[in-house]
Amino acid sequence: MRRIGIEEIKAIIAKSDKEGLLRCIEEAFVAYSDGSATVPPVGHLGFTDPPGDMHIKYGHIRNDPHYVIKVASGFYQNDAKGLPNNNGLMMVFNASTGLPEALLEDEGYLTDLRTALAGAVVARHMAPKQIKAIGILGTGVQARLQLSMLGWVTDCRQVYVYGRHSDKMSTYKSDMEAMGFQVTACANPGDVARHANLIVSATAAQSPLLMAAEVSPGTHITALGADAPGKQELDPYLLAKASAVVCDSLAQCIHHGEAHFAVAEGLMSESAITELGARILRPVTRGPQDITIADLTGIATQDIKIAGFVLQALG
Repeated sequence: MRRIGIEEIKAIIAKSDKEGLLRCIEEAFVAYSDGSATVPPVGHLGFTDPPGDMHIKYGHIRNDPHYVIKVASGFYQNDAKGLPNNNGLMMVFNASTGLPEALLEDEGYLTDLRTALAGAVVARHMAPKQIKAIGILGTGVQARLQLSMLGWVTDCRQVYVYGRHSDKMSTYKSDMEAMGFQVTACANPGDVARHANLIVSATAAQSPLLMAAEVSPGTHITALGADAPGKQELDPYLLAKASAVVCDSLAQCIHHGEAHFAVAEGLMSESAITELGARILRPVTRGPQDITIADLTGIATQDIKIAGFVLQALG
């Protein structure tokens, strides 16, 4: 079994074609929604002291030479200990023999990467045609990667950011401005919503940050923090107000995504939600006043595709 470390993985990604990476994740969503993937329910362990969680995501895409098992963790006080908040690895097996073929010791990097790529894919298919400003809720690794990869699919460089800690917002502002964005730090999420019509929420919040009354017509929101039970970033009434709600996995989002809260409270029905893979296959033109939401919990086909991308690059 080949062991591939994080530095080798990062070197592969750095040399890769951007469009190829985006297409890889688009294919992951389509495979999930068109019935060509076998994806069992997510395994999850939650921790309270200190707060954290662990996921096991695994599956196989029909005719793919490999199946993949991914273990990913998030412990949200690690940065105070000088440790990364996220970690993990991917195990790749031969789908014909069951023999282990590769261990991708990516330390959670590929999970972060495929999640950020998903945000860019969503923006390409759902964002307003004219993006006046990008809004970011959060200042961590994912908030940085999301903005960086949005730069692949939009020319907009005006950014409004909100984070709980002013020092982290200041660091985020300087770091992202060094990448060519113009960043304004905001006092609250409502200020972000007042300025931006493409918003990405990338936090570990457990209660709504963004309220329905704060979001203007014509806005798209990608929410990716509610990837485990108990997490929530959006007001459920915001989903009920939206013209379209799209999720990566209907089953997962009803169980523990933003959609879970709106459906559980009777504010919307499951039938009102479309999977992203279906939307990619059958594009829908958004109206200028539409509020649209993408609820992303992360699906195993993303892990399968990004692992396959790395292995193919290795030859």
